[in-house]
Amino acid sequence: MAHITIYTQDDCPPCTFIKNYLAEHQINFEERHISNHNYRNEMINYDAFSTPFIVLDGEPMYQVDLDKINQKFGIKS
Repeated sequence: MAHITIYTQDDCPPCTFIKNYLAEHQINFEERHISNHNYRNEMINYDAFSTPFIVLDGEPMYQVDLDKINQKFGIKS
């Protein structure tokens, strides 16, 4: 099964959207809230400066790409 990590922050509607979308499709994900300095630094090391920042199977996703997520997890849209 694919592994997905989402870097998030408070008051981020796209963060809420993608977390809810994955939860609706029973997809487990790891959330890393960037209030944690280590997680913020990890995100910056990817040259990512906005949330949600997604790492899907080790591949950074700088914008939410539902087609790629759907394909990876076998979600029929």
